[in-house]
Amino acid sequence: MTRRTEWPDSPAEPGGDAGSGDGPTDASAAARGAAAGDVEVRSGRRSRGGAGAGSGFGEGAGRRARSGTRSSGSPSSSRAEKGEPRDPVEQARNICLRLLTGTPRTRKQLADALRKREIPDEAAEEVLARFEDVGLIDDAAFAGAWVESRHHGRGLARRALVRELRTKGVDSAVIDEAVGQLDSDQEEETARELVARKLRSTRGLDRDKRLRRLAGMLARKGYGEGMALRVVRQALEEEGEDTEGLDEPF
Repeated sequence: MTRRTEWPDSPAEPGGDAGSGDGPTDASAAARGAAAGDVEVRSGRRSRGGAGAGSGFGEGAGRRARSGTRSSGSPSSSRAEKGEPRDPVEQARNICLRLLTGTPRTRKQLADALRKREIPDEAAEEVLARFEDVGLIDDAAFAGAWVESRHHGRGLARRALVRELRTKGVDSAVIDEAVGQLDSDQEEETARELVARKLRSTRGLDRDKRLRRLAGMLARKGYGEGMALRVVRQALEEEGEDTEGLDEPF
């Protein structure tokens, strides 16, 4: 005897889709309308699968077919299912907030990130301007903190700090103000500390090699040639090295 499977005609009928977990639970008219359309698609697939019920496919095949239908949606539908907003302004806002979590960034860094994510220029500008208004973007504060951290933490001189801030898109006037907090005396004092820490590792080398190594280290950190030579020469003199002729450029 042939067994006939009865399919529910309405999404509201108990047990219609409870097993698959994708049945609607919202009682609003809009949700019911969307659910009805979904049921029509599923019902059509069930009807086609019903003819082969006796061959071992049954409800499992219907579920697999529905899964394939959902996975073949458009990219925008996939983003919506993942909870990503379709509004470019909202997308830009979320991207900026994520990037600012844990570390400050310049306006240019955020603008580059939005451009890479293909956010429209108008939406990006709206979000960046708003973030500046509320203080979430502050290039002046960023530059000041950068100078403080990189000078005291890495011993970088003003020239190196200017170069780094330029690569991050900070305005020249803002950079000048930030590096202005370092004067020549403080910069030279930091150079002396750097040489003192490195000096011990050069012992045993000849004088000229020590000079090149120590002065080269200062040059890489942005110190000028004149200051580097003066600081290194004084450090070598304190160790009893003959520094005659070390005033020449290296």
